Amino acid sequence: MKKIFSFPQLIITFSFHLSVWLIERFNNIEKYQKKVAKLHELEEGTLGKDIAECLSKNNLRLVPGYESHDLKHVLLDYKMNPVDEIRMQAFMIGNGNISIPSLAIFLYGLLLLPHKWPTFYKDFKTGFASQPIKNWQIEQYSSFSTTDLRQKVVGTRNVEPIIQMKMKKLALIGSCISMILGALGMLYCLPFLFSNVLEDLVGAGFPFVGGAILFAAGLISFSINNKKLGLTQPISYASGQPRKPY
Repeated sequence: MKKIFSFPQLIITFSFHLSVWLIERFNNIEKYQKKVAKLHELEEGTLGKDIAECLSKNNLRLVPGYESHDLKHVLLDYKMNPVDEIRMQAFMIGNGNISIPSLAIFLYGLLLLPHKWPTFYKDFKTGFASQPIKNWQIEQYSSFSTTDLRQKVVGTRNVEPIIQMKMKKLALIGSCISMILGALGMLYCLPFLFSNVLEDLVGAGFPFVGGAILFAAGLISFSINNKKLGLTQPISYASGQPRKPY
């Protein structure tokens, strides 16, 4: 079974190293090498030190424009190999980092590694339930403990209750958007309903009804989701379990 999947992984590995090589060829690497040297001087267990050691261990260099990318690899404990690269992108997409490079790498992995879909889905759920880190930079967190930061972001909590809570909130936002769009559609069509021209009445009547349906559906959905959120106990992000009422 391993031989069946070796060729797709070989393609991903080649693409990974080719991309890094091209980036290094067209950028000034020297200043980034000095930056890594400074990271090596930090205390053991700090994120900056761990990043520098991880780069050295994998015979890699800090890639211009992708410093935060290396931070996430070490922080999230994803190895610097092509498969873990795709896993990390699944995490980051779930975490809110939806960009063209992230989506391209993730879709690339989905097409070539279908046997990894359950793993990618698990990483996506973990990212969805974790603290957002897409804007984290090495300069901000290099002197902090890697273990403490990892616990703060991901921890060991059960992600399912957090995902359920977030999905309910997203549904609530979707309901509000539906009501707003429906109301705007109705207001736009309303003046044409008083027209003496039959074409205006027909042309505005159907969109007005559609807007009314959209508004009503959003209102019903909002009421249901708001009730669910009101009946649900607050989630403790430290434990992933409902907190006891005060």
